[in-house]
Amino acid sequence: MHSRIEWVGENCRLLAAISREFAQTQPFRGLTIGTGIHLEPKTVALLLTLKSGGARVVSTGNLNTTQPGAIAHLRDRGVTVIGSATRDPDEHRGYLAHVLAERPALLLDNGGDLFDLFQRNPHPGLLGGTEETTSGRKRLTPLRDALRLPILVINDSPIKQFAENEHAVGQSVLESYLRITNRITNGQRVTVFGYGACGRGVAANFRNAYAKVSVVDIDPLKRLQAHLDGYDVPSRDAAVAGADLIVTVTGGHRVLGPADLRLLKDGAILANAGHFPVEIDAPAMAGADGVQETRHFEDGLQSIRLADGRTVHVIAEGHMLNLAGPRPMGNSIESMDLGFALQARCLEAVALGKVSPESCVVPVPRDIDERVANAYLDLCYTELSSRA
Repeated sequence: MHSRIEWVGENCRLLAAISREFAQTQPFRGLTIGTGIHLEPKTVALLLTLKSGGARVVSTGNLNTTQPGAIAHLRDRGVTVIGSATRDPDEHRGYLAHVLAERPALLLDNGGDLFDLFQRNPHPGLLGGTEETTSGRKRLTPLRDALRLPILVINDSPIKQFAENEHAVGQSVLESYLRITNRITNGQRVTVFGYGACGRGVAANFRNAYAKVSVVDIDPLKRLQAHLDGYDVPSRDAAVAGADLIVTVTGGHRVLGPADLRLLKDGAILANAGHFPVEIDAPAMAGADGVQETRHFEDGLQSIRLADGRTVHVIAEGHMLNLAGPRPMGNSIESMDLGFALQARCLEAVALGKVSPESCVVPVPRDIDERVANAYLDLCYTELSSRA
């Protein structure tokens, strides 16, 4: 029987085309690419595409999202994978340090971890690289003067914003919530913290699943936007107190913590869709005063029972619910194919010296956005024309 990794690889059509091109052009010949990224089937397709371009690829995973099958598949095909699945931040940092000890010429970062470690202990020969996330961009922007390298932020591409963040994240969060909890959405009150592209997608998908959605954001403009999009925008405390489900997708820290236990209704479910497992302070909530018992169920569900009889549930202890829990799928194949095509093209541009050090923590160049958009549309419409 063929594996899901093979299914994903066959459906990453942009990456497949780029891989065939890279096998001829070899843009990374003689270069090591270091990465810390969610190791799952779609990232397997990306890393093997980079390897086809002549790169020596050294990779480790992110916290609590590494899939053993992805590690085995990559190692069998000559990719060096450091460590294994872990939920321990210190162990994870050790894996990242090991990646940097290999002195990569390019970094494919996911959350700013690798570039942050690099600027503290730099090595010669780093040409630059990419950062995948908004969380990483926020972290690296203050380090521009220290880094002084071309670093292209994939998440600042409009393609990444609308194709993956808005459409795909919202879809995968809804799918993961249904798969993990097996609970209804119809008529439920859902509060979404954060109304960036990901938050908009989460809110829209739950509304389309017949939930009653409220939005919380610290930015008045985002609150106004959510209001005009038809969502309730109550005060923070009212939104917390009224919610059957709360989804955090802000990129911030301690969005929900022990102080919120007094507000949460009996049976409320908390879930995080942000990159880092810090938006919901699940450990502090479980250890707070007034907590009578904490129970752990299969599939990553945790229940915190309070002395007054209420119970609050946390999915995956605050880790990314769409890449945690049973049979994690993450975002759709097509959305990640688009985003990872941007990654491959941006790393190619840095490797070939087409991006200057002044492009430090900046969005994807417009010409790369256009090239990837045209390639995707060509695939779609060429297929239609061939059947006509």
